[in-house]
Amino acid sequence: MATPVVVMAHGLSGTRRDRLGPFAERFAQAGLAALVFDHRGFGDSGGEPDLFEPARQQEDWAAAIAYARALAGVDPDQVVTFGSSMGGGNALAAAAADRRVAAVISQVPFLDMLRQAHRSPPHVAARALATAMRGGYLPAVGQPDEAAFINAPDSEAGWRRVVETGEDSRWRDRVSARWLLGRPYNPGRHAATLHCPWLVCVGEADQVAKPGPAIAAARRAPHGELRTYPGVDHFDIYDGPAHEAVVADQLAFLRCHLGRG
Repeated sequence: MATPVVVMAHGLSGTRRDRLGPFAERFAQAGLAALVFDHRGFGDSGGEPDLFEPARQQEDWAAAIAYARALAGVDPDQVVTFGSSMGGGNALAAAAADRRVAAVISQVPFLDMLRQAHRSPPHVAARALATAMRGGYLPAVGQPDEAAFINAPDSEAGWRRVVETGEDSRWRDRVSARWLLGRPYNPGRHAATLHCPWLVCVGEADQVAKPGPAIAAARRAPHGELRTYPGVDHFDIYDGPAHEAVVADQLAFLRCHLGRG
């Protein structure tokens, strides 16, 4: 019997080596295939280093899905997209663009830049905008008073812990900023018309991606399934009790909709 496959990626500058492996291993133990990839310019992938463009990452998702479907023993009609943070938004957008995708899992998802992003002080936001206008680069993570993409309280320490406990990470603290001048990132707009089951795992204490918009998006989706985790911040899901709780819900979701997990 052909095997379902979960196509997996991180968000923003995160790489496949940054604690996605433990999720993939659990899926494999449950009888699914797992394909974990890096976007162009990040991690082990080629391309211009640290260049982030949402549309370009969607092209990478489409390529990864096509590659997964062509693998021997894989059921091409049982592809699941899976992403963390901005990867959770990308996973939703990839499924919306491909009606053959069977299901989506978005964990601590970043779905709406205008409504979910941590609000920096005006002088910090102005520095980030100036960097974008001159085509520069910003740190991926930083302190609340620093111009960085992720600068919510406790977030820098949380992400660096993920990297330190990963698998020989290739992560770099540098991301292009010009995309901030374009259309605001908002894959949540696809929720209401999504054709397939969508599991949305939300940390109730998430300071990086505010929980409210993700919860609302899950409820808009025709086949949305929402799980929330009290006291869980954005980077708490990669190890410990929060990780076990999230993985248990994901396996139950996959078992329900694919017969595996």
